[in-house]
Amino acid sequence: MSVILFNKPMGVLSQFTDKGTAGSPRATLSDYIDRPGVYPAGRLDRDSEGLLILTDDGRLQAQISHPRFRKPKTYLVQVEGMPNEGQLEALRRGVHLKDGPTRPAKVEEVSAPDLWPRMPPVRVRKSVPDAWLRMTITEGRNRQVRRMTAHVGLPCLRLVRWRVGDWTLDGLAPGEWRSL
Repeated sequence: MSVILFNKPMGVLSQFTDKGTAGSPRATLSDYIDRPGVYPAGRLDRDSEGLLILTDDGRLQAQISHPRFRKPKTYLVQVEGMPNEGQLEALRRGVHLKDGPTRPAKVEEVSAPDLWPRMPPVRVRKSVPDAWLRMTITEGRNRQVRRMTAHVGLPCLRLVRWRVGDWTLDGLAPGEWRSL
């Protein structure tokens, strides 16, 4: 069984080929990983960064990505605005999105983490403060963390998945991977 931990940079698709618009190829996993037979367990949006796990084991892939297994995924989330206790409590209870209610999230405000610079950089507005949250969910719907924070009035500026279960990004720079 192969398991690869990959620090997916922003702008990279969570797939090995780009079936998008012809003439403007986008970066894919194949630009970084040359290991046949492994596939991503779950996805990270193109505009999100961080831990992506790849494996050749279908059962492990399902345990990581399928919501019924409730595998915790922890994100560092830079949001626009300063969160208040009501907004954080709403996330902790779970919010009602267009595709239904979310499970409760573990969320806390944290100091700005020591991360690599993002390319392109996050837009800074002098008149609007920003804050960082550490948020753990046990689902993984399409753009779920972004939609949850926006729902409570805290639009997401930067999203970095730091942990999936017991695996973390520790020691991996953007674009780097290691095999377990």
